[in-house]
Amino acid sequence: MYTGELISLGVACSWTITALTAEVASKRIGSLPLNVTRMAISLLLLALILFITTGVPYPLYTDGSTWLWLCLSGVVGYVFGDYCLFNSYIHIGSRFGQLFMTLSAPTAAIVGRVLLAERMSALALVGMVVTLVGIAITILAKKENKPDSPSHTPQFKLRLPLKGILYATGAGVGQGVGLVLSKVGMRHYEASIAASGIADLSNFVPPNAFIHLPLGTIMPFASTMIRGLIGIVGFSIALLVFSHNGGKQLVHAVKDRKSMCCALCSSFFGPCVGVSLSLMATLYTSTGIAQTIMSLTPILIIAPAAFLFHQKVTFREVLGAFISVVGVCLFFL
Repeated sequence: MYTGELISLGVACSWTITALTAEVASKRIGSLPLNVTRMAISLLLLALILFITTGVPYPLYTDGSTWLWLCLSGVVGYVFGDYCLFNSYIHIGSRFGQLFMTLSAPTAAIVGRVLLAERMSALALVGMVVTLVGIAITILAKKENKPDSPSHTPQFKLRLPLKGILYATGAGVGQGVGLVLSKVGMRHYEASIAASGIADLSNFVPPNAFIHLPLGTIMPFASTMIRGLIGIVGFSIALLVFSHNGGKQLVHAVKDRKSMCCALCSSFFGPCVGVSLSLMATLYTSTGIAQTIMSLTPILIIAPAAFLFHQKVTFREVLGAFISVVGVCLFFL
């Protein structure tokens, strides 16, 4: 009855696990080596899933438009978004990095309005303000002015490093844009499947499948694989071009057993399960409801992050996370 909502909650839990394990790995081996290994692992897992469910380890029934839009989504959501996100983990940690991911909801709403002509109500604008207020409460602290300070000096200061804030903001924006581009790509994918003579996605099962699942259930995993292919290409180029001794960094990363265990866990719950289920959720419920529930990660991550990393959590930080999530909810009422 609430299939899409339950899938979305599973996505929020998956992204919580992904964020925690990715923080550990990114601090040990760096953002780019982690993303290359993570994409490689996820592609192997996705190929295995597609082979079992369709009989071939690659996406079926795709056309040029499907690849174009899903590749664009991979560039924005994976290459740009995940690069920013994992660098934010290094500078401000996964708990604060995930807080900024609430920016993906207003970003998706704005881009959805432009690309998909989706309606954005006045309440959505209120939600944008509330989300920003929640983030501001968390990252801003009142500055104690010295007696000789001019009265016009700023009354607030950042509680987090500016570099980490910029990376986290880029991550939130990247995910929001990537989600809308994925939705466009999925629409083209559905049209491509229909052009192949398959009318009912919910009942058609690929003839060579080892496990019989309807094509509508498999399609999000195939879409994620397309995004992941462009993702690994983008991250590999970035590692070789922008990193000093990128090849040696990658070899060192592969030899780091703890990092590889975290990368495996992050790959399974992130690009493989989390992203695929996030696309699947939009098939069973509205994008707004799915995005709202998936945005619970900043709240879900507070307790495990405090326990695992021995972080002190203040009431202000918890309040800011709750307010940001409430802002996301307002977007889609």
